[in-house]
Amino acid sequence: MLDAGGAELAPCEAARARQLLAAGRATPVEGEEMTIRLPYAVLRPAARVRHEGAQIAPGTPLLLHICCGPCATYPVPRLRELGFDVAGWWYNPNIQPAEEHTRREEAARALAGRLGLPLAAGAYEMERYEAAVRGDEARPERCRRCYRLRLEATAAEAERRGIGAFTTTLLISPYQDQAALREIGDEVAAAHGLHFFFENLRRGWAQRGRLAREYGLYMQQYCGCRFSLAERIERRQPAGKER
Repeated sequence: MLDAGGAELAPCEAARARQLLAAGRATPVEGEEMTIRLPYAVLRPAARVRHEGAQIAPGTPLLLHICCGPCATYPVPRLRELGFDVAGWWYNPNIQPAEEHTRREEAARALAGRLGLPLAAGAYEMERYEAAVRGDEARPERCRRCYRLRLEATAAEAERRGIGAFTTTLLISPYQDQAALREIGDEVAAAHGLHFFFENLRRGWAQRGRLAREYGLYMQQYCGCRFSLAERIERRQPAGKER
């Protein structure tokens, strides 16, 4: 959500955004999916960001799980601003079909090259994802199992490299369950003797769209798994048309 001057405000629920649009109290931002603009400026005190634990020492290594190129556009510079020495990690066996996985990985690598971000990739283990969600294909449990699979792989990679902290670009998306990501991230981190770094990165969602277009990155149209693709097709199906 933006104010009249373009300043980023705290995200609101999708239902609330629809209410504001319907009442004429906000307008959609062209080209910015899920972003609305208020017709007035909002005066706010200087932003303060609180972080749990000790103060971050400049150059502290952090492994960043990257779910896609666009979603990394804001987190990478933000984490560097906080003092982290960021390395990227691509592990997304949920993405289907394989051609879509390749296209998204290429976008992530293009962004990494532009930002000078070291980026390594895990194997594309679609079967492992399918096994992880089998029996719980409906949301929200499907998503929780997917989060755990990807964060567990990220933690294992961080531990293997001797990196003490990790996080994920999934935290930028208003479509993802941020509370579940934090809960699972903390659990996985504790099991590996690491720290899961949490910050509400959704404040950078509007920048994500602008930067992705500026960098010419591929902008995907669904979360990634075959279930989310089917759900998107279902939502776009005209009412009353036979399926």
